[in-house]
Amino acid sequence: MSWFEAVVLGVVQGLTEFLPISSSAHLLVISRLFGWGDPGAAFTAVSQIGTETAVLIYFRHDIARIIRVWSSSLVHRERRRELDARMGWYVILGTIPIAVLGLVFQNQIETVARNLWITAAMLAIFGVILGVADALGSRIKPIDDLRARDAGLFGIAQAAALIPGVSRSGATISMGLALGYTREAATRYAFLLAIPAVLASGLYEATKISSDANVQWGQTIVATLIAFAIGYLVIAWLIRYLQTNSFRPFVFYRLGLAALIVVLLSTGVITAT
Repeated sequence: MSWFEAVVLGVVQGLTEFLPISSSAHLLVISRLFGWGDPGAAFTAVSQIGTETAVLIYFRHDIARIIRVWSSSLVHRERRRELDARMGWYVILGTIPIAVLGLVFQNQIETVARNLWITAAMLAIFGVILGVADALGSRIKPIDDLRARDAGLFGIAQAAALIPGVSRSGATISMGLALGYTREAATRYAFLLAIPAVLASGLYEATKISSDANVQWGQTIVATLIAFAIGYLVIAWLIRYLQTNSFRPFVFYRLGLAALIVVLLSTGVITAT
């Protein structure tokens, strides 16, 4: 991987990680379009540490409060009814599906699932799901209404994002909208829910590739830092955007990208694997 590739992929990761358009799909398409080869699940996971660090900093006050109240509730019973105490458990509960499925289907995720025909299908299918959920969801429930059942359903939706093209934020936000949560509530919880899964995945992949003499750590670190900086700006923009706008532009973008991938594959410009 050249330094130019690292910069481009870092920018792409930062721009697309939090938008419901699938960062892994963009990394795959761009890499194959320019003949760079598949950046690999390991590079994707490690670079995501940068974007998740942006989440940690942006939501640092919320995260610190949740950890503090959740920890206190382990000792003080009266605090267990507080939203922040419950939120701690909900994030843990919602992380279980992706942790289990990620370990069980690890080989398929790193090989078979990275086929661009599958990616195009997932972009289109989950784009439609996002559009329907956004249009038909009641969008009245605040984050305070979150319960264990909903947290589990959010977690199942997040696990679908193990397949490139689904989009972690897109799947979890779609579930939130379908359950009646507001756009902002669904998005905030989706960001918080992703933290343990993405950080654990990135650190795990880092330990796996650390023994590989061919790993270009300099380029990977540069891409991760770029992804962090751009990701932070995207979070701030998206939270403001959703206060008065819908997800419709992202739905059309997903469908357009899916169609473009199909054309590129059909004409032989890029290969599926």
